[in-house]
Amino acid sequence: MALVATAALAGCSRFDAALGQRQAVVSFRAGTPVPQRLAVRSACAKIPAVTPQPLPSDLSSPYALQQLIFQIDHASDADVAHLETCLAKFPSVAGVILQDSSDEGN
Repeated sequence: MALVATAALAGCSRFDAALGQRQAVVSFRAGTPVPQRLAVRSACAKIPAVTPQPLPSDLSSPYALQQLIFQIDHASDADVAHLETCLAKFPSVAGVILQDSSDEGN
């Protein structure tokens, strides 16, 4: 019985952690080279509580960094606004979608 309760609590904590996840998904204009995408990632990753996704292992792929995802779970509204301002400085950025875990799958 204790094992079942422990397993249930572990599952709930993972579910609760997933519910709190927020992301900024950045898309780029067609033809944006990977070095420009990396420059955007580097410049905008310096904002407090904004963490870029890990880099893919194969940056030579034409599909590398088609989108950038920044985790903003713990970012304040001001941090998110600063991220959006940073991204707006780059003409290669086509758009930014802010989503939380409740947006996924819709």
